[in-house]
Amino acid sequence: MKAIVKSTPAPGLQVMDVEEPQIGSRDVLIKVKMCGICGTDLHIYSWDEWSANRVKPPVVLGHEFCGHVEQIGSEVTKVKVGDYVSAECHMTCEKCYQCLTNQRHICANVRVCGIDRDGSYAEYVSIPEMYVWKLDDDVPVELAAILDPLGNAVHTVLAGDVAGLTLAVVGCGPIGIASIPISRACGATTVVGFDISDYRLKMADEMGADFVVNSGKTDAVKAAMDITKGIGFDVVLEMSGNQNGIDNAFKMVRAGGRVSLLGLPKSTITLDLANDIVLKGLQVQGIHGRRIFETWYQITRLIQSKRVDLMPLITHQMKFEDIDRAMEIMASGRCGKILLSPE
Repeated sequence: MKAIVKSTPAPGLQVMDVEEPQIGSRDVLIKVKMCGICGTDLHIYSWDEWSANRVKPPVVLGHEFCGHVEQIGSEVTKVKVGDYVSAECHMTCEKCYQCLTNQRHICANVRVCGIDRDGSYAEYVSIPEMYVWKLDDDVPVELAAILDPLGNAVHTVLAGDVAGLTLAVVGCGPIGIASIPISRACGATTVVGFDISDYRLKMADEMGADFVVNSGKTDAVKAAMDITKGIGFDVVLEMSGNQNGIDNAFKMVRAGGRVSLLGLPKSTITLDLANDIVLKGLQVQGIHGRRIFETWYQITRLIQSKRVDLMPLITHQMKFEDIDRAMEIMASGRCGKILLSPE
């Protein structure tokens, strides 16, 4: 079968023929319809320090996808051949403290598709039955393919109250942009996007932000205080992982507010713990992945409710053979979500 493979410990990816995955008694073989490209895939493509320390080639990349069930193992009962599905691609151990206390999204022994085992950039992918997410036909394939990152946005937004509150999104990459209409659908009264890219801010504006602020050209904290009449935001979602973005997030949140951090810094960052957190009485949260499967229910129901229109987030649809061009576009930052198709 055709697949996109990290075949050697060096920059680049290869489109090549590999063997179709075999399934066990509790596995599901899925014929892939569409995949989403994640920032993690760009790191692996570029073969940066993180990738070199984490990924063991050869491996088929990809962890955002949808498709149809092609074959099931002898003990599978959850789905049948032909079912329309996606999947949670963080494979948990079900034995650690976190798994046993309903915190499977931070499993101590997680294995990730497309990193620790072959993923979904292929014509077929094998997924254990317990991680397969069955879908109704009213979920568009374009969104079904990116339920994973959309779930990250939902998890970040709904990690605390948002109804009736003011909310800022710092970092308008695809997940940050997705969190804007999701926040509005969940009741936020004012939603403001902050970024240094006019391209991304235009997308944020088109997807429902009340205001957008280019923090590379404007004093972001002053703008935040002007918008909130000197109070600060009730909730700040920090999606950038950038030192300046993180600094701004803690300065623009009100005393007693919430800062939820999803963005991952590339190196150690500094915080003014006393003035920006302790004395402000903040609630500070680290957000990782999706709550399994609470978040999957939430994002699926939001899409089906039609209270959010997330289709404008998708800016490019390409073939597996276009992977180099797709990664070039990703690296430029001038895109939303890029989808890949094996056909």
